[in-house]
Amino acid sequence: MSQRGFLSFCMPVYTIEVDMVEEALVQTSSSSFAEATGAANSTVDVIVVGGGNAGFTAAHAAAVRGRSVVLLEKGARDMAGGNSYYTAGATRFSHNGMDDLRDWVDPDDRHALTDVPPYPAEEYAADLCKVTNGKNDPELTRVLVEESQATVRWLNQLGLRYRMMYERQAYSRPDGSYLFWGGLHVGNTGGGEGLMKDHTRVAGELGIDVRYGHTVTGLTSENERVVGVSFTTAEGESGQLRAESVVLAAGGFESNPELCEKYLGQGWANAKVRGTPYNDGSVLMAALELGAVPGGDWNTCHSVQWDAFSDCNESNRELTNRLTRGGYPLGIIVNRAGERFLDEGADFRNYTYAKYGKEILKQTGSIAYQVFDAPQRALLRSEEYDMPGISVETADSIEELAQKIGIDASALGGTIREFNDSIDESISWDPTLKDGRVAHVEPPKSNWAAPLRTGPFYAFAVTCGITFTFGGLKSDTYGRVLHEGGEYIAGLYVCGEMLGGLFSENYPGGSGLAAGMVFGRRAGTLA
Repeated sequence: MSQRGFLSFCMPVYTIEVDMVEEALVQTSSSSFAEATGAANSTVDVIVVGGGNAGFTAAHAAAVRGRSVVLLEKGARDMAGGNSYYTAGATRFSHNGMDDLRDWVDPDDRHALTDVPPYPAEEYAADLCKVTNGKNDPELTRVLVEESQATVRWLNQLGLRYRMMYERQAYSRPDGSYLFWGGLHVGNTGGGEGLMKDHTRVAGELGIDVRYGHTVTGLTSENERVVGVSFTTAEGESGQLRAESVVLAAGGFESNPELCEKYLGQGWANAKVRGTPYNDGSVLMAALELGAVPGGDWNTCHSVQWDAFSDCNESNRELTNRLTRGGYPLGIIVNRAGERFLDEGADFRNYTYAKYGKEILKQTGSIAYQVFDAPQRALLRSEEYDMPGISVETADSIEELAQKIGIDASALGGTIREFNDSIDESISWDPTLKDGRVAHVEPPKSNWAAPLRTGPFYAFAVTCGITFTFGGLKSDTYGRVLHEGGEYIAGLYVCGEMLGGLFSENYPGGSGLAAGMVFGRRAGTLA
């Protein structure tokens, strides 16, 4: 099926109500809030719950409209930023190539030597449909792909900085030029840490009141309208804050082992939490108790291959995303029996890494090993594979490597010999495109199959790292939360990882931050 045909199969044709935002703003004016609650009770226009990328974007959008905004962040100042802090800052949006980017990303001498393939909205939508097996909400998808670049540019104008991600998304070529790949080309300057520093600085410039160490314990509702929140502070004090609108951006439930076991299934309590330890689902549950409709896929999540044995391999604010092991398309992955169990080359890393963590979780001990020989090792990202304390064993032979990682040498040797012998080496190996260089074994390796022959050999121990859960609240494309009675809950909005419906089973890398920005901006504009 052609790309256009695939896209139209997954997405119907839409019409856009151009003036819907303006109309909704009138419908949710401050006068209606005063009638519902009494103007004297209002202490702030907008409360945002959660201080990650989506929450800050919503706060910015409300503040530039002149609304008074309080952002409540559960973490202390030195633990703030939600999952966004732990990311590499990669942001997926549609664009027309390098000429569409160079005027606003950080300047770099390499730009003149760089090829960036266009990434049109249609291709973005097709990627979402492909990796979620068509389970992505078509309306949310349409808005994301159409508004992604405009939203990133808007944030850049406010003061967020972006750069081309050469070290993660480009390969250098023999002539000294660079080729970007995988539809994901731009990221925040300074990664997730830089993203949150920029957001925090912009919030200060816009007069947003950011309150750290505030745990939201419930939603306050009167006359079928959300009018505020209850909270406790890090000092143990309790309080309430009233507002015209409440925007929920407090993430999913990945740091709650009981909820992970309940919704994701047996064994998920053992997954390592990659990001913030505060996404325990409590705010999500509070919304459900109020009658909010659950949205999206509550049975799957974003999970990756994660360093298995490093000290402090959960919620590590120093190493953050560097504990990810994303170089697997270049080598092979084996379990403790020395067997391969997935297709390492099914697609570019950006389209498979978020679903392969769960495959590791299924293996004995929830452990597997990424295996490379010397030429492959030289191509691995330095930021992920070169650091003190990494879980790696090195040996001059496969037999010695097997002994070091506790795998039967004959089993591992047999797997690698069968793999090597099955490759048609007349096909050129090219990591910049899906080269069709297949290893004809079971399971196959569909691209980038290269024999492991040249020592030293390397085995990186990986386990399952959980990033965020895909289940959330159901809303329209403006973040208005749907009530189980069929109406929207007045005064309540949602964005970020709490918004359900975009992702299921998998997601295209960088689309999480993009979605947080797009729907955070929409919710904040309406709130």
